[in-house]
Amino acid sequence: MSEVICSPDKVVFDEDRGEYICTETGEVIEDKVVDQGPEWRAYTEEENRERSRASTINIAVHDMGLSTFMDVKGKDRAKAMRLRKLQLRSRIGTSEQRNLVKAMTVLERIANQLGLPKSVKEEASIIYRKALDKKLIKGRSIEEVMAASVYAACRKNKIPITIDEIVRTTSVNKKEIAKAYRLLLKENVTDVPASDPKYYVVKIASLLGLSGKTMSAALEIVDKAKNSGITSGKDPASIAAASIYIASSLNGERRSQREISEVSGVTQVTIRNRYREIAKEVGVEVESIN
Repeated sequence: MSEVICSPDKVVFDEDRGEYICTETGEVIEDKVVDQGPEWRAYTEEENRERSRASTINIAVHDMGLSTFMDVKGKDRAKAMRLRKLQLRSRIGTSEQRNLVKAMTVLERIANQLGLPKSVKEEASIIYRKALDKKLIKGRSIEEVMAASVYAACRKNKIPITIDEIVRTTSVNKKEIAKAYRLLLKENVTDVPASDPKYYVVKIASLLGLSGKTMSAALEIVDKAKNSGITSGKDPASIAAASIYIASSLNGERRSQREISEVSGVTQVTIRNRYREIAKEVGVEVESIN
């Protein structure tokens, strides 16, 4: 190990010798560096899959990616195939493991259809595993609990996904998912902060093709509604939808309640009730909107 001081941008690593060298002075800063990577090389993704014997931890798969795979190459291929079959069975030998296999398949499908990031998938997986540990799955379908876990994960990560959007990716109804979600909160499986309607405003305005001016006006309406206290206990998506309805009408970009309902997942009746409450608090004449 050398005591030479060399600028970081002048240091290079010689893989063949295992040495860090200063290109300015030619001195070896550190030698005998152990390569922590695999002893084999792969030039394509297919080669990497074939030669890899382990994988990184992935909480969004049932075994967290910690399983190994037996190679079937060799002299006694038939024996190797039997051993591999037994090894694959052992990965899902218990009812809990089989439950997780089905749950993670559902999670992958929902996440792919909604375009959710890896962080949300992992959070949903953690929530579901906690629910499984607490025996909350008994008497409920795997799909409804996983859908509720995804919804909770989205809210924790401040991603404006509504239950209606999740319903469209599953075979269970909104009532069942909402019931499972309330159970997760009641049993302290996860702690979900209150969602800010502002995240829904941006999403809804974008889907409706509204201008930045109208979006800003809707955000101001949301702030006023929050300051007045009328948003407490209300669905944030409904507050956002009503604010969008008011702002678009006042700024000459009027969108009907039906149009807003279709993109937000909030019923027209709810939008109508919310916009009247908000209009009254922020000092907007209802007649001027209609």
